[in-house]
Amino acid sequence: MFHTVIFPVIYGLIIFLAGMKVMEAALGSWAGPLLSNFLEKATSSPFKGMLFSTGITAVLQSSTAVTVLTMGLVNAGLLSFERTLGIILGSNIGTCLTTELIGLQIGRIALPLLGVSILVWAAAVLLDEYKLFSMRSASRAFRPIQLMALAAAGFAMVMLGIRVMQMIGPALEQSGLFGWFIGQSTHNLWWSVAAGAALTALMHSSAAVIGLAIALAAAGTLPVGIGIGIVLGANVGTCVTAVIAAIGSTKSGRFVAWTHVVLNVGGALLFMPFIPQLHWAVSLLSADGGAQIAHAQTLFNIVCSLAALPLCYLPVWKKLRFQH
Repeated sequence: MFHTVIFPVIYGLIIFLAGMKVMEAALGSWAGPLLSNFLEKATSSPFKGMLFSTGITAVLQSSTAVTVLTMGLVNAGLLSFERTLGIILGSNIGTCLTTELIGLQIGRIALPLLGVSILVWAAAVLLDEYKLFSMRSASRAFRPIQLMALAAAGFAMVMLGIRVMQMIGPALEQSGLFGWFIGQSTHNLWWSVAAGAALTALMHSSAAVIGLAIALAAAGTLPVGIGIGIVLGANVGTCVTAVIAAIGSTKSGRFVAWTHVVLNVGGALLFMPFIPQLHWAVSLLSADGGAQIAHAQTLFNIVCSLAALPLCYLPVWKKLRFQH
């Protein structure tokens, strides 16, 4: 069991999470300065804030990072609470880019992409270090190239981690414990929701949990309906980091964190009765089980965010003023 299930999961998750951190750090260094420059204009309305947050979360590959950053800006008095509502909604949509790419099952190119990315990064570092180009504009271009190459390397590691985790499929099919869990989830999908929430809270990465579900579904081990339940739970579990960040925060910062919790938990509860219908809808888009789970994550977040968007325009939010 250790060599066939536990070790591949741990090894795959380490590669996956390391890749996510490399990608997040590289893209954050590249896009971070742009974030502060455009924040005021981009959040002038909830709809603009949602679009902006969708884009920046897709770039940073971390809805948690965007939420925690938003709390920090609110705590510092640089952003009013009503401007954060669209940001929270958009962060849930933007994070779907990773799972959609995972759902494409392009892990076969992971190793070549990793090798090419490292070579490009190393070449850019050497060219910048030894000033082989005297032109100032060429020298300034090396830094973005380094960051984008690191981001590509991080993405390749994410894909590689998924490939490693897919190796546990045959062993899980023979495991009585996994079969018991599938049986319980078949009778009551709350088991799958609870599993998704608990695993995400422990790992602080909904993408890792959903990626594992996609890998197992693609291998034919995990039924898609149960995988969708895990997706709903993962969206609940991802709120834990924001709640932890709210400890010692200002009242407005805590309100941002708990708004994030209410929106995600409310969306999961809203979709719970409609998992079979969601499964039917995504089956029209793809016959692959892994891709269906990725599409379910995207549809869930888009529908929930668009449904909640009109509430962001209520006058009550503008009246809220918190003392630091």
